[in-house]
Amino acid sequence: WMGHGAATEGPGGGLHLAADIAHLAAAAVWVGALVFFLGLAGVSRRDARQAPTFHAALAGFSGIGSGVVAVLVASGLINSWFLVGPMGVAALVRTPYGLLLLLKLVLFGAMVVLAAANRFRLTPALREALVEPAPPSTAVKALRRSLVLELSAAMALVAVVAWLGRLAPISAQ
Repeated sequence: WMGHGAATEGPGGGLHLAADIAHLAAAAVWVGALVFFLGLAGVSRRDARQAPTFHAALAGFSGIGSGVVAVLVASGLINSWFLVGPMGVAALVRTPYGLLLLLKLVLFGAMVVLAAANRFRLTPALREALVEPAPPSTAVKALRRSLVLELSAAMALVAVVAWLGRLAPISAQ
């Protein structure tokens, strides 16, 4: 109940706060899942018998992951309406807040690309490797590398968000 989401007054205040809370919760689910999957990748790398569990977890999360991205996009658009506004779009490239917001969007885009690669290319590759007579170590290694990159982008994004929280949004400038 602090920060930019709680600062909005008037009839839109409740919507902005709800969108901010949804945004934070969805981001926490995504980052938490990345940490969990990295743990499973490590276990699967050390013990190939655990790779089916790793695959099942990844495959099971795919629908949830899509929902998380949808919540992040919807709540991000609502938050942007209040923090940037239609009149502030031009200021995105002229203000520190705007430039950091654009960096946040680039990092988010990188995370979405990596997540899509995991879902549509690397997870199916692990499934195929599980039916082969050879161990699935190459597929697990590729997924682990992708998850490390995705979590790194997430941590950079969190740092950018912390910085954004210390600046006045474009709508308040």
